[in-house]
Amino acid sequence: MSKKGYITKVLPHSVKFYLPRTEGYMDVVKEIASRYGSMSLIEFDGYFEGKFEPVKYTRLEVHTDIMEEQKFIEYADVIRSRLKQNSLAVEFDNKLILVIKS
Repeated sequence: MSKKGYITKVLPHSVKFYLPRTEGYMDVVKEIASRYGSMSLIEFDGYFEGKFEPVKYTRLEVHTDIMEEQKFIEYADVIRSRLKQNSLAVEFDNKLILVIKS
């Protein structure tokens, strides 16, 4: 009988933030890193809100075992406000959510 030398942990929730590279962006990235521990970053050009000139965006993705969707949306709205954006795109478990200033 052999004993396995590893354990596994499944993190069921995937959370993605689509962050514009604006003033305050790095503070938000550092805050999310401290909150969730690990993440992946992918940079891309975004053409949002009918603009023809690209804006640099970063998709910041984290995985977690405990996450409430409503609290996540409220946190995304705080980030939207801090980055002085009219809207912010986020994904929660592969569901795209647009948080828009009211």
